[in-house]
Amino acid sequence: MASTSTNLSLSPSLKQPIHLSSLQNPNFLHPHSFFSRPTNHFPKKTSLSTSLRSPVSASSSQLMDPFSAITQPGIPTTVNVDLGDRSYPIYIGSGLLNKPQLLQRHVHGKKVLIVTNTTVAPLYLDKVVEALTNGNPNVSVETVILPDGEQYKDMDTLMKVFDKAIESRLDRRCTFVALGGGVIGDMCGFAAAAFLRGVNFIQIPTTVMAQVDSSVGGKTGINHPLGKNLIGAFYQPQCVLIDTDTLNTLPERELASGFAEVIKYGLIRDAEFFEWQEKNMQALMARDPDALAYAIKRSCENKAEVVSLDEREGGIRATLNLGHTFGHAIETSVGYGKWLHGEGIAAGMVMAVDMSYRLGWIDDSIVKRVNDILKQAKLPVVPPEIMTVDMFKSVMAVDKKVADGLLRLILLKGSLGSCVFTGEYDRKALDDTLQAFCKS
Repeated sequence: MASTSTNLSLSPSLKQPIHLSSLQNPNFLHPHSFFSRPTNHFPKKTSLSTSLRSPVSASSSQLMDPFSAITQPGIPTTVNVDLGDRSYPIYIGSGLLNKPQLLQRHVHGKKVLIVTNTTVAPLYLDKVVEALTNGNPNVSVETVILPDGEQYKDMDTLMKVFDKAIESRLDRRCTFVALGGGVIGDMCGFAAAAFLRGVNFIQIPTTVMAQVDSSVGGKTGINHPLGKNLIGAFYQPQCVLIDTDTLNTLPERELASGFAEVIKYGLIRDAEFFEWQEKNMQALMARDPDALAYAIKRSCENKAEVVSLDEREGGIRATLNLGHTFGHAIETSVGYGKWLHGEGIAAGMVMAVDMSYRLGWIDDSIVKRVNDILKQAKLPVVPPEIMTVDMFKSVMAVDKKVADGLLRLILLKGSLGSCVFTGEYDRKALDDTLQAFCKS
């Protein structure tokens, strides 16, 4: 049988498929660890020249005191996304919207368009306008307020952004600012990529989901009735500004949804982070500011490292989609917005883990730990009852990871923190997993 595993080679020296367990080897790529065991030191600034691979202390008490020293209001921790001349910083901290210079240094022209929604605008729009214009009278700010929800992540809604930009006579030196969650970030970024064939944009994510995942890495786009995120572009922002105070107004369901992506990082490439989550999920659910800041920072470090190696998802970046093939099928089938993205991904990860176990690639202890931590985070561990095998297969057939008619999946293999991106698996395992989670 011909090999159907995707070659994840990123340099001439890497000529075979990469198992993510390889990344645990500090000689594999830039050694990246930002903690050693035990430690009481949390650096104020972290870039991709620092390490992700040393174990993190899993004790809450060990985490909170030292970390609070770097989460003082207005003092950002910075994670850098290393993409050569398109590199950019991710600023993380409390009260950052009160620091005008952080935003203003990334605005190059005199006109700004803020794209936000009806939920976020009453909470933070005025503060962002103030941050952009304070002591900067030459900048004029326009705003477009879109309806809130995944069901509006479509071409009709996107046109409202273009309408406002054209009516406002914005030019190629303008800057778009995405203020909101993942839907706003994806749509604003896609609009920035397309308007006048590309203008600058800034991400200000206000949900856990957007802060730990969607705002970082340059994936932008909209949904199609037949599939999620099928229309879009890779387009990097000038910066990502994460004011952790915005999570204070986030509804409980949205908070939990974001933790699905946090859990994902631990499963695919950062076992120590997963172990920390197991011990600190209650603190995260209770919105402990130090626990949240740490989880956001570590997630961004993981995402930034992968993006720096594979910006356009030619290989290793695809592993960030653990559970997404199943999860996107759920979101598409039930109707966009009825299940939150993280809810679909949570159920999808359980299905991917189940399939990995059926293939004999992981032991049952990992299956149990995944179910347990998702339940702690109040996330679903089964798809909705309306899902059928045919519904899954129909949507999965147009998944972005299909190549030459072959569905490639991200599956766990080996110890916790290791995964593969492959089309080389027993199709019976996929069928058995679908049958186990669907009534028909």
